[in-house]
Amino acid sequence: MDRITPEFLTLSDRRLAYHQRLGKAGSPGVIFCSGYASNMLGTKAEFLDQRCAESGLSFLRFDYQGHGQSSGNFTDGTIGDWFEDASIVFERLTEGPQILIGSSMGGWIALMLALKQPERARAFIGVAAAPDFTEELFLPGLTTAELAQLEQEGVVCRKASPPDVPLPVTKKLVEEARKHLLLRGPISVTCPVRLLHGIQDADVPWRHALRIADIVPHGDVRIVLVKNGGHRLSRPQDLELLWQAAEEFI
Repeated sequence: MDRITPEFLTLSDRRLAYHQRLGKAGSPGVIFCSGYASNMLGTKAEFLDQRCAESGLSFLRFDYQGHGQSSGNFTDGTIGDWFEDASIVFERLTEGPQILIGSSMGGWIALMLALKQPERARAFIGVAAAPDFTEELFLPGLTTAELAQLEQEGVVCRKASPPDVPLPVTKKLVEEARKHLLLRGPISVTCPVRLLHGIQDADVPWRHALRIADIVPHGDVRIVLVKNGGHRLSRPQDLELLWQAAEEFI
């Protein structure tokens, strides 16, 4: 399939763009959940697609509504909406055990998938995973003026990586996200958990990975800290670390 032209899953109220590569029978699949305002054509998704092709593995990547080539407006979306998108593509397009890989906000989404589909989650791998980022990272970083703007106008733009790119965050997103917070209790996933995080991450501090690990009840949890790594972890050496984490479960 041409990786530039997506396929679409057509629902009653939206169209979700996706790319899927089918692998050999009997092997676990890999599903990638991208980050906030990102899409399925990023460096990590492209890398995973290539490696899965070389290994004969099924691979699925997709765009949440309002992202990339899917329908919808970005500022209308919420964590619940994007988790519903992930759940639908997971349930309709995949079979058997899946290695769930999530980048940044995608780590929040993929963790929720692992909780919802414990019998099919082969492993969870987070790359700068950012569960609860709205409450734990975004709100505390706002100035008094920005908090007032969020309350009065319903949206505020914050700079993120790469520098000087403003990303809108809505009051609706922040308030709806409180229904899905994970860091205030045990994250009772049953699959192995692997967390990759750059110590130089300016968007999601590396200690966020420690918080996740601390509240996963079982012991099969490992953290890989990359001393000079930033938020994206998309350099060749970072991508190799990601594939090493995935290979453990193939």
